[in-house]
Amino acid sequence: MSELHSPDAIIVGAGYAGLTAARILTDAGKKVLVLEARDRVGGRIHTKHLPDGTYIDLGGQWAGPGQDKLYALAREMGVATFPTWDEGKSTLYFNEHVKRYKGLIPPLPIPALLSLDTAIKRINKLSKSIDLAEPWNSPHAKHWDGMTLESWLRGQMSNRRAKDLLTIAAEAIFAVSPAEVSMLFALFYARSGKDFDTLMNIKGGAQQDRFIGGADLPARKLAERFLHQIELNHPVVKVSQENGLVTAHGESFSHTGKHLIMALPPAIMGNIRFEPVLPPSKVQLYQRMPMGSVWKCYAIYDKPFWREQGLNGLVASNHGHTSVVFDNSPADGSRGILMGFVLADKARAFMDLDEAQRRSSILDSFTRFFGPKAAEPILYTDKSWAAEEFSGGCYTGIMGPNTMTTLGKHLREPVGAIHFAGTETSDVWNGYIEGAIRSGERAAAEVLARL
Repeated sequence: MSELHSPDAIIVGAGYAGLTAARILTDAGKKVLVLEARDRVGGRIHTKHLPDGTYIDLGGQWAGPGQDKLYALAREMGVATFPTWDEGKSTLYFNEHVKRYKGLIPPLPIPALLSLDTAIKRINKLSKSIDLAEPWNSPHAKHWDGMTLESWLRGQMSNRRAKDLLTIAAEAIFAVSPAEVSMLFALFYARSGKDFDTLMNIKGGAQQDRFIGGADLPARKLAERFLHQIELNHPVVKVSQENGLVTAHGESFSHTGKHLIMALPPAIMGNIRFEPVLPPSKVQLYQRMPMGSVWKCYAIYDKPFWREQGLNGLVASNHGHTSVVFDNSPADGSRGILMGFVLADKARAFMDLDEAQRRSSILDSFTRFFGPKAAEPILYTDKSWAAEEFSGGCYTGIMGPNTMTTLGKHLREPVGAIHFAGTETSDVWNGYIEGAIRSGERAAAEVLARL
């Protein structure tokens, strides 16, 4: 990197946020250096390619309406999308009983359906009052921040079956138990992605489309434009500011520039030493933004046999470790791929199992959902993001009660020449790839305004 002495900006993290910032600053004629701890770009978006050409997205994978920046980037990079498979009947597996149904409405008794519909509509209505730029200043912010999503659900939903189903949906959205999420944060998150329905749905929702070649392909193609400015396997362990300059230090390197953008999850920030130390408000905030807990569990078959049964592969279940299942087969259907999420408390329990036990648990569930053919995949594999040193979990950092109103305003605030990006800092599509891209744009604009 001898050609990049004294860069205008150093960017820590080569996920979608960091790469977006690097691209904008580079296009503006600025000298940029990107430091990435992993041996790859993409961050929490990671596509694994198997020897037979099959690929699976181990991290984030979807795009949906309203995620205009992500779609635009994919088009620019020549990466096509295809619709998530949802043709046929969905499966509801509750209390060890299988029910098949078409459409969005699960086959619940009328009281349960009414309770579920009313609760979702109330969440959507309340979320419309949230100020995305300053959610801590929204009407009744203190009230909503003083309770969890779980306590709100208990007060609103007396029907147990409806509450169980909405809890599964909430865990699929946040990757934590509703008892861990501030109601204010839940309303902000829903509003950030339009509404709760959008976050849950496939068609017209956040899970509408996938990427041919994998969800990290746009990031990899973008990185190719300035590969000479990216240093992989360079974990930053200390950041120092002195005399108007900022330096990123690693075990065998140090780079000094005019500005630095931290494009990392808040929970990982505590692994980095800052000199001088960050303001206590930021330190306290980072301590109170844990990552979600999620496994993605894949079973790969020679074909999507469930489609022959008129099933779309979508499952919601309150039995076993996996509570939500998707058909993750490639666009051409050349392989059948089922992907099951293990989420929140179940994900933590799953960590205590060895690989054979995890495989047995997931395939047992898949067999209950789809029949004996599901018991014999060509390949089973799974991924725990809590085991990722440089992520600490997925999908995103979560705020519990009394965090957003007391500390939330400090999340995006620069500290001297240090700026902060990452999907957690986005006010639109917070927690999603789209949010990461938007955060990179904002951080780059902050730097350009000061150069």
